[in-house]
Amino acid sequence: MRVFYGLIFGLLPLFIEAQPKPEHNLMFNQIPLRWDEGLPLGNGLLGCLVWQKEGKLRLAVDRADLWDERPMAGLDRPEFSYQWVAQQVAKKEYGVVQEYFDAPYEREAGPTKLPGGALEFGLPELSVNFKNARLDVSTGLAVLNWTDGRRFETFIHASRQEGWFRSKGFADLKSLMRLQAPFYAVRPEAGDANSVQGSDLARLGYPQSEVLERDGVWLFHQSGWKGFSYEVAVTVRKIDADTWEGVWSISSHFPQAIQVNRAENNVKKAIRRGFDAAFKESQKWWAEYWAKSSVALPDPLIECQYYRELYKFGCTARPNGPMISLQAVWTADNGRLPPWKGDLHHDLNTQLSYWPAYASNHLSGGLSYLRHLESNELAHLDYTRRYFGTSGLNVPGVSTLLGREMGGWIQYSCSPTVSAWLAQHFYLHWRYSQDRTFLKKHAWPWLRETAVHLNELTLQSPPFLGKRVLPLSSSPEIGDNSLNAWFPNTWTNYDLALARFVFEKTAELATELNRTAEAEKWRQCLRELPDFALEPDGALMFAPTLAYRESHRHFSHLMAIHPLGLLSMDQDGESTTIQQSLKLLDSIGPSAWCGYSYAWLANLRARARDGEGALEALRIFAEAFVSPNSFHLNGDQSGKGYSSFTYRPFTLEGNFAFAAGLQEMLLQSQGGLLHVFPAIPDTWKVLSFKDLRAEGAFLVSADYGKSVEVFAEKGGELKMELPAGNWVFQGKNAVKAGKIWRIKMKKGARARWVAAVG
Repeated sequence: MRVFYGLIFGLLPLFIEAQPKPEHNLMFNQIPLRWDEGLPLGNGLLGCLVWQKEGKLRLAVDRADLWDERPMAGLDRPEFSYQWVAQQVAKKEYGVVQEYFDAPYEREAGPTKLPGGALEFGLPELSVNFKNARLDVSTGLAVLNWTDGRRFETFIHASRQEGWFRSKGFADLKSLMRLQAPFYAVRPEAGDANSVQGSDLARLGYPQSEVLERDGVWLFHQSGWKGFSYEVAVTVRKIDADTWEGVWSISSHFPQAIQVNRAENNVKKAIRRGFDAAFKESQKWWAEYWAKSSVALPDPLIECQYYRELYKFGCTARPNGPMISLQAVWTADNGRLPPWKGDLHHDLNTQLSYWPAYASNHLSGGLSYLRHLESNELAHLDYTRRYFGTSGLNVPGVSTLLGREMGGWIQYSCSPTVSAWLAQHFYLHWRYSQDRTFLKKHAWPWLRETAVHLNELTLQSPPFLGKRVLPLSSSPEIGDNSLNAWFPNTWTNYDLALARFVFEKTAELATELNRTAEAEKWRQCLRELPDFALEPDGALMFAPTLAYRESHRHFSHLMAIHPLGLLSMDQDGESTTIQQSLKLLDSIGPSAWCGYSYAWLANLRARARDGEGALEALRIFAEAFVSPNSFHLNGDQSGKGYSSFTYRPFTLEGNFAFAAGLQEMLLQSQGGLLHVFPAIPDTWKVLSFKDLRAEGAFLVSADYGKSVEVFAEKGGELKMELPAGNWVFQGKNAVKAGKIWRIKMKKGARARWVAAVG
């Protein structure tokens, strides 16, 4: 018996084909009639939705960095400070806080994400003899077919800033095509919509751009706020009598930034390469993307939704692109601004969007999040000093593309612990990658600066018996935007869990870097924090003065269970808290939940080793809270009463939290202990996965009840609990104590276990 090194084990039988299957594709018998049901294409920076509007084929084109960055009105007031807000809360004069710092978010059109524009094709008899519309998620190619042989294909190049289309069977596509700029100069409708429905574009005050034709290129140049502008361009060429192909691009132009290639130049260069050459390049990128990991499940609904989520993640998360905002590259194509201004919400939305990056082995996609946060460091530091008056680092809970605060419900848009939740993603990238350069240059600085901020902000004085407290604490989004949402001179379990996480992990990273004195400093801060507020039966409360007694969409009081993993089923007392907290959640019910609540619940259930509960949460999400194109629509679309919310604003965090929920059912590794198939429902008998990533930079492949294989990307000690059964290790030097296997693995080594027969 011995450990095998190198690539000597063949792939598990179920993974001969690692790409998504045809049944995972989006397929419609008509061209979608709504923008939020359109076929989604993207490459992290450019996006497109394929749908039909008023009898015309429409490509709604978008770019992630199209932003109006005007300062939010009122946030430059001298009263904009955490201490001033605390004074108003103490005086119970909260109306002035709402007027200064919340009302502008609803009242003002900007700052906001902007739509790009659209290509419309007046194809004759669009619906006559129509056969199907298909999006191949393995390649990002959308195809429309007619029974008479007509065909329209479109994709966005995976790594170039260009979108392509090709038609067959339409004699003169050029005359049927129209480039359309957003209607910025149309008079606003009466009774302008709120931030959920989206304000009218005209409220931004932009001049209306004009579409021009120049040297065979159609384009418009849209001016925005204070020197920002963007350009959309398209060109076409005829291939034969009834075949045309074309390419479009969008370029963004920021004041005082280095000049980039304009969209007009991009399309002129691209069209010479042609559709087929561009698609071949793009196809290669997607093949490499899908080869990173795969799953095979006995449940077609869950497997299909999972692959569609990873497809959207590939469309939106790229190392050199901006982070995923509420809608990323698919801004609303309805003549209005996107729901909630399409901004960057850090009280849940951006964090959930990157949950699946780690286990799915797509760490490079997760880097877009971390790099974007670091690129806005100066804005974050300025905000931290102005609002909190502390050193160190915090981040606005609601921010623009460039990291500037936007206000809103100030309890959460200016929460003192935002950077602490973001810090978990820096920590996770280190734990899953074991990249020591990243540890030194990125993870350690972010956690340390967050710890410095919290150290300075929290109070110690005799009334608090040597324990730290926050001057003002809150729990998203409990109490909405009322005075009752504040908890003075105490901790909510939400803020406390984040502070405990930061002090604990900062000490851990300091130890890893041999910074002994600093490690002890942060451990002392951790010791000065109180225990979690618990019910008599052990269930988590919102705060010492507020129990969980009312349904709410945000499980902010359960952060210690998931995602932070401060409580574990492997510890007896903690397992009781986990189980009782979820039991209480069940008893209160889901009336005020959104779609992302069910996706988050699946993660919580999986951490509680409840496979049936996790599966049920995923199933409800996939059946009731998504559009036909798989977009998360927040409200219950099924009419089955899964939530009192029945509206349909599209945001992405629920989609990606769904993918993470399935991954938690298959593999968990928080705290360095790997659990293989920790939360599998009894009805699942035949399932497997390949190359899911675990903490410690281990890649795990497993066939349920048959075999488990681990590849050590960096080397180190592997600690792993296998599913119940009689397992045989095919090697040497593996030690089993109780349920836990231990083995020291060299870099590049593989270890394999097989289930004993008989």
